[in-house]
Amino acid sequence: MKRLIFESEHEQLRASAKAFVEREIAPYAETWERDGIIDREAFKKAGEAGLVGFYMPEEFGGSDIDDFRFNAVVIEEMAKFGSRAPAFTLQNDVIGPYLKKLCTDEQKERWLPGFASGEIIGAIAMTEPGAGSDLAGIKTSAVLDGDHWVLNGAKTFISCGINADLVIVVTRTDPEAGHKGFTLLGVERGMEGFERGRNLDKLGQHAQDTAELSFTNVRVPAANVIGEVNKGFYHLMHNLPSERLAIGVGAVAGARKAFEDTLVYVSERKAFGQSVGSFQANRHKIAEIATELDIAQAFVDRCIQGAVDGELTAVDASKAKWWCTELAKRIVDTCLQLHGGYGYMAEYPISRIYADVRIETIYGGTTEIMKDIIGRDLGF
Repeated sequence: MKRLIFESEHEQLRASAKAFVEREIAPYAETWERDGIIDREAFKKAGEAGLVGFYMPEEFGGSDIDDFRFNAVVIEEMAKFGSRAPAFTLQNDVIGPYLKKLCTDEQKERWLPGFASGEIIGAIAMTEPGAGSDLAGIKTSAVLDGDHWVLNGAKTFISCGINADLVIVVTRTDPEAGHKGFTLLGVERGMEGFERGRNLDKLGQHAQDTAELSFTNVRVPAANVIGEVNKGFYHLMHNLPSERLAIGVGAVAGARKAFEDTLVYVSERKAFGQSVGSFQANRHKIAEIATELDIAQAFVDRCIQGAVDGELTAVDASKAKWWCTELAKRIVDTCLQLHGGYGYMAEYPISRIYADVRIETIYGGTTEIMKDIIGRDLGF
């Protein structure tokens, strides 16, 4: 089914992104998977290729593009490499919007040029050992002391936590104000008292470094407050819809890649004198996947257009996030089954995709949280 939302300039970026993946990701993917982290040089090369921070103002090294379709193109091409690539889209779809929309002019001068060039890698630290989906449970706190905030606490499951040069830390600055008492602080590499724990050993997405972070009396300059003091929760809520749509976009693209690989396998693999894909039961499964992917793509494309038009709602983003990630999980499971015993072998890409895709229904807001958002909007 032809997609109608993209124009020639988007397809030009797609060609560049595809070439970048083939040139700068594919040859090193297995090494990054084994090492548990992406080489920092790859971020710089992504910056040089215009694939990171391209939406930043021109004076800071970007193209000042405000069109989520460009983000979607990069997400889709990167998604074909699963755990090897989410760090790049994390920069564009999670970290970048906070920096572009909330930073002061002085902060932009300090951070945006390096971010757009790939020399500054960002992370956002929300989740804590005792607070995941329930942001109200965040214990990390900061107290104002002169012209510094003194930060204490711990975060976990932080994507790019090892590589990050700038961490946007969600911290409680007014303990009596509930969700109205959060502030975003920009914690920079080398600040005294800022420590990184282990690079967490995960089921999948091994190339994506995921860390524990701790803050012990870290003196963060007041000039590093991102956005407004005690407005952090509102800043998070403003950005979460596009973040969740980005996950949905990647889920559909990743599932489609798994499906395309599986089509090749079931066409070539023979059993009982015929291709595995030609058996009626398998043919029906293949037909179901093809149909569901097109339906999911149609809804995602409508949401992408909604983001471009400034009409994307938190509810629609939640629908896209939970439906597409659950669909991807189910499709990849079916694709592995169609591979038979070979699907369980690490040498076959489908086995890695199977492990990688499992987290998608959890990060960025669990399926259950997404459904709760939708249900509450319906008045329940």
